[in-house]
Amino acid sequence: MDTLNDIHVETIPVLFNQLTEHDYEQIVFCQDKSTGLKAIIAIHNTTLGPGLGGTRMYNYKNENDAITDVLRLSRGMTYKAAISGINLGGAKAVIIGDPRKIKNEAFMRRFGRFVDNLGGKYITAEDIGTTTRDMEYIKMETGHVTGLPEIMGGGGDPSPVTAYGVYLGMKACVNEVYGSDSVEGKKILVEGVGKVGSALVRRLVKEGAKVMIADVNEEALASLAKETGASVVSLSEVFDQDMDIYSPCALGATLNTENISQMKCAIVSGAANNQLADEHIHGQMLLDKGILYGPDYLINAGGLINVYTELNGYNRDIAMKTTETIYDVTRDIIAISKREQISTYQAANKMAEQRIQSIGRIHLNY
Repeated sequence: MDTLNDIHVETIPVLFNQLTEHDYEQIVFCQDKSTGLKAIIAIHNTTLGPGLGGTRMYNYKNENDAITDVLRLSRGMTYKAAISGINLGGAKAVIIGDPRKIKNEAFMRRFGRFVDNLGGKYITAEDIGTTTRDMEYIKMETGHVTGLPEIMGGGGDPSPVTAYGVYLGMKACVNEVYGSDSVEGKKILVEGVGKVGSALVRRLVKEGAKVMIADVNEEALASLAKETGASVVSLSEVFDQDMDIYSPCALGATLNTENISQMKCAIVSGAANNQLADEHIHGQMLLDKGILYGPDYLINAGGLINVYTELNGYNRDIAMKTTETIYDVTRDIIAISKREQISTYQAANKMAEQRIQSIGRIHLNY
C-alpha cells in the first residue's frame, strides 16, 4: 500500500475538485512515523457548530478509498446534524490500518494531538474500529472528544440509541405503507448484526416481526439467532428473499443498480451510512420502483444525538427523548416527497440544506 507521503502531485487538482463540488471546508492529512499512524480528518461544514463525527479505523485498500470514505461520511454528518435540529456541523476522521494489529495507547494519543491541533473545529467520537477505550486515550490529549464511557461522565455505548432511532424511522415508514406503525408480522431482513443491528433485531423480534439476519460474522449470527429466534440468511442470497423491509446495518453502498433491480420489499430502513451507491441515481430508482426509503442519515442519527447530549452533561433519558423526534421528521420527509414528487433522499437533503442556509444568513448578519 502506498503511504500518504506518496500522493502524486497530479491528484491534488482532483482532490480540490472533490472539495469544491460539495463545498468542504478543510481536509487534514495526519501521519506519525513512530506509531505508524496514518489518518485523514475531513471537515465539511461548520455553519451550525463545530464538526462532530466519529473516527473510523479500517484497513482501506489505498488512500483514495480512505479519502472517498471520509469525504462522504463527513458530508453525511453535516446533513445528519442539520436535519436532527442540533447545533453541530459535519466532520469525520478515518485511520488507515487494521485496528486489531496496530492500535494502542500511544497510537490513539498521537491521533488525539492531531485533533487538538484543530482547536475545537472538530470533535471526535467512536466509530467502526474504535471504542470508548480509545476515546479515553484521545481524552488524555484533547478535550475535543465525546463518546466517553459512563464512568467518565459520558454516554457510553451509543448503539442502543442509534438502534432506537432506526426502529422509530422504520415504524414511520411502515405507517405510511401499511397504515399502522406496528411491525408485528412484518418480514424484515437486517443485514449487519453488529452493536446497532443486533439491538435493532431485539426490538423487532420483541414486537413480533419475522426477522431474517445476514452478516459476514458467522459466530455473531449464530449467537443472535439462538438468542432471538431470527433466521439466518447467506449474504449472497439477501436480495433473493421475499421481505417487507430491507434494513442495511453494515457498511454502505448496498443500494446499487443491480441490488435494487432484485429487491422484493416495500421499505428500506437501516442504520448503515451512505446506503445509496449514487445518491442522484439510486434514490430516484427506489422511488420509481415504489420502494419507500428512510433516509439513512436521518433515521440513524440517534448515535449523534447521544454524543451531542454528552457535550452538555449526559442524560440518557434526554438522549432517548430527543431521538424520538426521528419518527415525526421521517413522516415530514415522506410528506414532502409525495407533495413534490421527489425521492425521500432529495426531500431530506432539502430540509437539511434549508436549515443550514437559514442559520448561515443569521451568522452573516453578525
